[in-house]
Amino acid sequence: MIEVLVVDDDVRVARVNAAYVERVPGFRVAAQAHSAAEALARLEALPRPDLVLMDHYLPDETGLQVVREMRRRGHQTDVIMVTAARDVATVQAAMRQGALQYLVKPFAFAGLRTRLEAYADLRRTLDGGGEAEQAEVDRIFGTLSVSSEPQLPKGHSPTTAELVRQSLIDADGPLSAQEIAERTGVSRQTAQRYLKLLERTGRATLTLKYGDAGRPEHRYVWATRA
Repeated sequence: MIEVLVVDDDVRVARVNAAYVERVPGFRVAAQAHSAAEALARLEALPRPDLVLMDHYLPDETGLQVVREMRRRGHQTDVIMVTAARDVATVQAAMRQGALQYLVKPFAFAGLRTRLEAYADLRRTLDGGGEAEQAEVDRIFGTLSVSSEPQLPKGHSPTTAELVRQSLIDADGPLSAQEIAERTGVSRQTAQRYLKLLERTGRATLTLKYGDAGRPEHRYVWATRA
């Protein structure tokens, strides 16, 4: 699980953001903080926070000042800025401080979800270790680009794609095309087509279930759960 510290001066907003985080498979909220001092205290107390969702407007310091202090203390925890600050100077400063993403308030769940999923993709890539050729370096940096959902091929419906995607996210384990069809109301052939698309784009992982005889059944799981 990816452990997340949610930092926001507004208690209600922090709770909403925390609830969003918990809805994304593979992520868990380790703690919440509502000031710079509390955020730093949480970082010292938590055993292994992986990611901080950092508000910029805090009552005692700015979020970027917290990030600078984190680095000074040796904390290498990753940071995604989640803030209403939209001036270019703050955005530029966040980039220079090493923030991986910058999400401007207000935003819907989908906006945070895509950034968390991209972060999970980045973690999986980096956990492989070893050396990287230019193509691999490009792929690592490419995982941070989440400005929009992947373009659907001609003949694919965004509504159907979302139904299939959400079915995989909500599932407790791998699902077959037939199970997806039953959950979404589309045909088995249509479900299979969208599942293959999700697999090709790296958002779903194919698993095989072997029976007593015959060909194995193709089953799919959302990538962050694989």
